[in-house]
Amino acid sequence: MKKIKKKIIQNYKGKKILLGVSAGISLYKSIVLLRLLIKNGADVKVIMTPDAAKFINPIFFSTLSKNKVYIDFVKDNQWENHVELGLWADLMIIAPVTANTLAKLANGCSDNFLIATYLSLKCDVFIFPSMDRDMYKHSSTKSNITKLKASSFVIEPNFGELASGVVGEGRLPEPNEIISHITSYFVNQYKLKDKKVLITAGPTHEFIDSVRYMSNLSSGKMGFSLAKAAANMGANVDLVIGPNSLDLNYNNINTHKVVSAKEMYKKVKSLFSSFDIIIMAAAVGDYRVKKISNKKLKKHNLTMNLELVQNKDILFEMGQRKKSDQILVGFALEDRDEVVNARKKLISKNLDMIVLNSLNNEGSCFVHNTNSVKMILQDSVVSTGLDTKDNIAVYILDFLHQEFLDKIKISITNKSL
Repeated sequence: MKKIKKKIIQNYKGKKILLGVSAGISLYKSIVLLRLLIKNGADVKVIMTPDAAKFINPIFFSTLSKNKVYIDFVKDNQWENHVELGLWADLMIIAPVTANTLAKLANGCSDNFLIATYLSLKCDVFIFPSMDRDMYKHSSTKSNITKLKASSFVIEPNFGELASGVVGEGRLPEPNEIISHITSYFVNQYKLKDKKVLITAGPTHEFIDSVRYMSNLSSGKMGFSLAKAAANMGANVDLVIGPNSLDLNYNNINTHKVVSAKEMYKKVKSLFSSFDIIIMAAAVGDYRVKKISNKKLKKHNLTMNLELVQNKDILFEMGQRKKSDQILVGFALEDRDEVVNARKKLISKNLDMIVLNSLNNEGSCFVHNTNSVKMILQDSVVSTGLDTKDNIAVYILDFLHQEFLDKIKISITNKSL
C-alpha cells in the first residue's frame, strides 16, 4: 500500500507579496516569515500599522526586504500610493492580525495605510488573527472573522500558551506553518481552474414526527473542507449540504442546504449533468419512516414500531448517469474488511475513485477536525495518514488531479466546443 507524499515545493520566484503587520506581541514571528518569503524567491514589500512600528523598528523589515516599509499615508511630504501597491501585489499576507485590525478589515475602516491598501487590492489575501483567548472567543471577533471569510483566506490561530499567561486559542501559527499555507496556495492555485465541482456533505435528517428524526454523527466538515480546497484551486464549486452547525460563508462556493435524503437526491440530480467532478462525501440516511406524523407522537406504550422504507441510493443513481467525461468519487465508512468492501462499492456504483474512512482509526471520521483516509482505485490504494481535514481535502484533490488529469482536460475541452 502506497502512502501519499506530502512534498511541498517552495519556489516563489517572481511572486510579489505584500506583508501586512499589525501591533500584536507575536509580530516578532513576522520577521522570520519575511526571511522565509525572501529565501523562497519572493519580492516582498512590508506595510506596518503605526502601532506596530512602535513595537519594533521598521528598519528590520526594510533591511531584510530591501524595500522601504510603508506606515503612513504621507512620508517626507510625499503621498504614499496605496492603490499602486494594491495593483502591484500577487498576494497579501497579514500576520499578525490583532482584534482591532480584524475589525477594521471586516468593516472597511480605512484609517491607516494597511487597511487602505487592503481595500485597494486586486489579489487574494491571507489573514492570520492573533490575540488573547477571550478576545478571540468574543462574539464580535467571531462575527468579523465570518465576514472576512467571504472574501479572504482566514487561517484560525493555534492553541497554546499566550502572552497573557493563559492557555487557549489565539497563537499566531509558526512561520513555517504560514509558509505551508502560502506554498499550497501557489502550487494549487490553478489546478482546477474553470472546472465545475459538485460536492455533497453532512448528514440527512429523516423525520419521524414533527420534532423527532433519525440521523447520524456526520458534521459535514470533510465535505466542506473539500469544497474550500476545490475553490482555492480555482474551481467553480457547488456544495449540497445537510443540516450542520458550520460557518459556510466562503468565497466561490455556491451552497445548497437540504434536510432529507429525498431533498439531497433531487438537488444532486438536478445539478449532476453539468459538473466535471462530483465528490459524494455526504453521510446519507439509508432509510426513512414510511409515514411521517405531522404531530408529535405520544408515548402510549413501552415500545414503538416504525415502518421504514429504503431511500434512493444517490451514489448508485449518479453512477448510472455518469458520462465518460465526468469523474465521480464516493466515500465509504467501514469497520471491517475495509478495503475489500470499499472496492466492491467502487465497482458496483461505477465510481472512478472511492475514499475510505475507517471507524478503527483514532482521531478520524465523525466529530473530529482530523481524518485519515485511503484513496482507492481499481488497482491501487493510497493512504494519507492522520492530518487535518483541510489538508486531507487537498491531498484528495491533488491525487484526483494527478490520476485523472487527462480526463479532466477532455471534459473541459468538450464543454467549450
